[in-house]
Order: sequence, then C-alpha cells, then structure tokens
Amino acid sequence: MIKILFVCHGNICRSPMAEFVMKKLIRDLPAVGKREISSSTKLEVETDTALSTADFEIASAATSTEEIGNPVYPPARHMLAKHGIDCSGKTARQMTTADYEHYDYIVLMDQNNLRNLRWILPRDIYERETSAVASNDTPRKVSLLMDWAGKSRDVADPWYTGDFEATWRDVNEGCKAMLKAICK
Repeated sequence: MIKILFVCHGNICRSPMAEFVMKKLIRDLPAVGKREISSSTKLEVETDTALSTADFEIASAATSTEEIGNPVYPPARHMLAKHGIDCSGKTARQMTTADYEHYDYIVLMDQNNLRNLRWILPRDIYERETSAVASNDTPRKVSLLMDWAGKSRDVADPWYTGDFEATWRDVNEGCKAMLKAICK
C-alpha cells in the first residue's frame, strides 16, 4: 500500500484540495498500460501492474492547531465541487509524529510547512528530512508538492490571495506529477 499525507498550515484549503484531487486521480487510474485516465484530468500514466484505490491511503493534515475540527473552507470546497469532487465530512486535524511513521510520503504545500515540522517531528528526523545533504541510508519521506512537478516554489496560498483557481492549478499539476512518478 502507498500511503500519502498532504500537509498545509490549517488543513482547510490546500492540503484537503490535494487529498481529494489525488483520490480522484487514483480512482481514474487505468488498470494496466499507458493511456489517458480521463478527459477531465488529461493525465497519462504508465503502469506495469494494476493499481486501484485499494493500493493507496490518502489523507491530509495541518502543521498548526488553529483549524482543528473545522470543515474544508467553503471556497476550497466549492472549487472541488466545481470539478465534481466531494470533500464532505473532512475536518482539519494536526499532523503527528505517528503520521510520519505511518505514511510513505509527507507532501507539504510550502516552505513554512517544512519549517513548522520542527515542532512536530523529533529533532533527528527533522534534521535528516531538511538537510541539504541527502542520505543514502534512509530515503526522505518529506517533499514539497511542486517539487514533484519540477518547480521549486510553493503551492499558491488562497487564504491570503483569495485565488482558489491558482491553487487548483498548482494542486492538480503537483498531484499529477507525483502520481506519474509513483506509477513508474
């Protein structure tokens, strides 16, 4: 099973958008082979084995406690619904050290989220994950979503800009690139 945790500051905008976009992309995966998975996603993936929703565990969390228990922010919920994605029932929660142990991939929305992990992870793990020098002994679990798309920047934060369309584009681009890499 491939386990992915998307993380942002409050877990009410960007990380739940990524969670539910990735779940949709996975539901649309082809059984085997290379083909476009749906006209709405415009994503081609190469798979040697059949992957399905049963092969993935996807969730999202926050680095802060500010929004714990709150639902997905209405404009983010509306953006997902506009694209046929339902996120009802999702409420914000904070990431834990146990999440780090459980998930294969911890995918952050921005550099601030990366810095905030220092309050969640044990010091040795945080230092290993954020070190400029890669370790061959232990692969890193932590990444930034846009790095998967080959872009060294943060996912647009709609909390400050109100531009949920830009966030939608970033989340889709990052999730598609990540899924393509995982499926190889």
